[in-house]
Amino acid sequence: MQHEIVSRAEWLDARKALFDKERAMTHALDELRAERRRLPWVRVEKDYVFQGADGPVTLDALFGERSQLAIYHFMLTPGSDHICPGCSYTADHADAARQHFEHADLSFAAVSRAPVERIEAVKARMGWTFPWVSAGDGDFNYDFGVSFTQEDRDADRALYNYGLTTIKRSADMFGLSVFVKDEDGAIFHSYSTYHRGTELLMGAFNWLDLTPKGRNEVGGIMSWVRLHDQYGA
Repeated sequence: MQHEIVSRAEWLDARKALFDKERAMTHALDELRAERRRLPWVRVEKDYVFQGADGPVTLDALFGERSQLAIYHFMLTPGSDHICPGCSYTADHADAARQHFEHADLSFAAVSRAPVERIEAVKARMGWTFPWVSAGDGDFNYDFGVSFTQEDRDADRALYNYGLTTIKRSADMFGLSVFVKDEDGAIFHSYSTYHRGTELLMGAFNWLDLTPKGRNEVGGIMSWVRLHDQYGA
């Protein structure tokens, strides 16, 4: 990697120019976050029930004692041995971050279609402690845009990330959905994001983005990411 080598004074001039852009971006992100918080809500009418390690778990129960719930749609497909590295990367971050955000009225859980026995095996291998439940063949994954019928996949009309797309390799994709519960116990859907929108959850990228090599994705997006027990293997 070849970079221009300059004096300290020249470096400071360049850094200040970038700082102005960074500050403008920070203010723009503040406005975007505020707009996100102002999004309208949709009432959740279905009584979603998942399967947990100890039996059935309702969507309401995943809130615990909090009024907000973030659900990560983890790609773990029934009948597949594959564990999504990107989802695992996100799960590593979430399991650490929830030590903090759970004290700010936000609960977290992951949901997959794989059987709960498979979920528990992966969870044990990775050492994660967050709630992770199975949606099985229920409507939840389909309703929130992360699972697709064979018919829609064959017709290249899978609706993902707010548009029709071609999804061939898996019946499931990944994303994040946020729910809110009011004082009367009614549950609302406030936000969902998919694909690169989930980079908001991946703090390690922010560290790498501060360096000259950046994410070093020589083989494509997240090409170097592994399950955390596979680095060096």
